[in-house]
Amino acid sequence: MPTLRWLTRDDDVNAVDKVPYRLLEEVPELGYGDRDTGNMLIQGDNLDALKALLPFYAGQVKCIYIDPPFNTGEAFPNYDDNLEHSIWIGMLYPRLELLRNLLSEDGTLVIHLDDNEIAYATVLLDEIMGRKNRTYQVTFKQSAPKGHKTINPGLVTISNYILVYAKSKPDWKPNRAFAARPRDKRYSSYIDNYERDMQEWTLISVNNAFIREQGFAKLGDAKKALGAEFDALLDRFVLENAERVVQPVSPDVDQVAKETQDLIALSAKNPTETYRQDREGLLPIILRAGKRWLFYSSKLRLIDGKYTTGEALSNLWDDLLSNNIHNEGGVKFPKGKKPESLIKRVFDLFSSPGDLVLDSFLGSGTTAAAAHKMGRRYIGIEMGEHAETHCQTRLAKVVDGEQGGISQSVNWQGGGGFRFYRLGETVFDETGQIRPDIKFPVLAAHVWFSETRAPWSKPVNLSPVLGIHDGRAYALLYNGILGDKSASGGNVLTRKTLSVIRDALPNGFSGPLTIYGERSALSESSLLREQITFKQTPYDVKAQA
Repeated sequence: MPTLRWLTRDDDVNAVDKVPYRLLEEVPELGYGDRDTGNMLIQGDNLDALKALLPFYAGQVKCIYIDPPFNTGEAFPNYDDNLEHSIWIGMLYPRLELLRNLLSEDGTLVIHLDDNEIAYATVLLDEIMGRKNRTYQVTFKQSAPKGHKTINPGLVTISNYILVYAKSKPDWKPNRAFAARPRDKRYSSYIDNYERDMQEWTLISVNNAFIREQGFAKLGDAKKALGAEFDALLDRFVLENAERVVQPVSPDVDQVAKETQDLIALSAKNPTETYRQDREGLLPIILRAGKRWLFYSSKLRLIDGKYTTGEALSNLWDDLLSNNIHNEGGVKFPKGKKPESLIKRVFDLFSSPGDLVLDSFLGSGTTAAAAHKMGRRYIGIEMGEHAETHCQTRLAKVVDGEQGGISQSVNWQGGGGFRFYRLGETVFDETGQIRPDIKFPVLAAHVWFSETRAPWSKPVNLSPVLGIHDGRAYALLYNGILGDKSASGGNVLTRKTLSVIRDALPNGFSGPLTIYGERSALSESSLLREQITFKQTPYDVKAQA
């Protein structure tokens, strides 16, 4: 498989290992609403923040959407969006590695780019995510070809791209989604007496049926009286009478079964008769005079809680323009804001209510705002002061019931909340020692993750036993977890502390045991006999961090 080479590749490929684990320190005054929903807004460099999340959220995120700087010099002033290609790639590589580790096995990574870097990003993502896990490249039409863009000769750029990767394609199951479309005017006939037996059905034009309902005899009179509302009212009439609106078409005889071919021929021979062929799991086929009647009801899709004309979503998204969204969310983000409707589509496709989603380039807060309104749990990461001035402000308005963006389509009424965090000190100091203010649950999460590469679930009642993974138990003696029952506050492995650990293990467990502590007072032969692997804190934790 092809790989990219750039000047600092070796350093960038190994950058994750050199990033220290940092604490996430809550800032209570910047949280808002119900803080126990699991929603997180983190202020700080996203490389540090993603590394800090690993011990707690590895393998837990269902969908990640990121909109990194496009490398065009047009992003928000706080972003360095005019990087050399190699620096841009080097910035992205370690972050993509961490994002992949945070994804669940059935999770999806969605990255939004323009044509400046998409070629490099595709090769990079193929390397990190696996070429076999590349699923879609979506073309997103973000504007129309008008205004200053049309002054210069040549093609007008009005689109950018969305790359979609599965964490593991065999485990990946995207949701079925539809896009709303204008009324299909080819369906121009109306069954005037639908309530009668189908042999008696007669057709009139949709226009005549509509103007009759509106109380007019002539189409011209109806258009003049209804004015600008005519088309919208006609569209609604078709939707409300979709089971009566039809399009007679000549069927492709070569593409249907023999039974259907015979029925088509019979219908052509008896043009005054109506024929029906029922099909298991499919709509029936209605034939008259050799023509098949297609019903408008087959074009209806449930989109945003209501039935409308729709079609299966393709890899061309031309119905979610980014223009005229400057005030969405109540914050300014020149040339960098994406519409909430775009994020909604991504989450509709690749997540469900209650799932955890993440955006590590949160920008103006669009991803978190859309996730909040859609009932997803979310983690948003943004650097600089606009984590407060933009993201926190916007999300507080969402909690209060802000009605912009997708609020109407999802019937958003407000509620929920989030916690606000900043990056704190590193877990280990510059000499490699555990900082004295590190609490047991924090170190426990790092120990568990370093051994299992899985997040640690904090129990209600803490004990030195962290859990069992693949038949091996793990325990941590640290920070007086045993209530100072022995040497160094219970941080040393002795016969007494080992007895407490054994008592905390599930009944019947007799497998191997890994114990972390300051030191061991047991002999090597005792450890071997007891199936114990002893690891010293902080050194053995640090080595695997």
